[in-house]
Amino acid sequence: MACRQLWASRAASYLRLSLFNRPFSSVVKDLKYCDSHEWVKVDGKSATVGITDHAQDHLGDVVYVELPEVGKSVTQGESFGAVESVKATSDINSPVSGKVVEVNEELNSSPGLVNSSPYKDGWIIKVEVSDSGELNNLMDSEQYSKFCEEDSKH
Repeated sequence: MACRQLWASRAASYLRLSLFNRPFSSVVKDLKYCDSHEWVKVDGKSATVGITDHAQDHLGDVVYVELPEVGKSVTQGESFGAVESVKATSDINSPVSGKVVEVNEELNSSPGLVNSSPYKDGWIIKVEVSDSGELNNLMDSEQYSKFCEEDSKH
């Protein structure tokens, strides 16, 4: 019995290592990206914000997401919350300025959605955008892909 447990432990360790060192993270075309690895999807004056696949991959298993209050003002490039993983705690910076109109309450009970579905179910906040011109300061998918490639070399 002890041999089976040892083998299972080694197999699990191997699988975790091989899954963790993915060569490249997914990037979604119609989103904008920050150099701090947040994404934003804008629809009119409404923006949905989350962290990228690249960010969640480097963080590891997310165990807690600190969400802001609805109504809070956020500023482009400034922290509005945090993501805590088994490895580290990282600030989440807003890619746009505006007012938080919704938070993903599902993350309170299922923070792992940030890992399993960073671009869909793992979104973090929705913001009423105050200055759509700020989107020009962000990267498109092609620029972000190149940024991640360079980041991985260091």
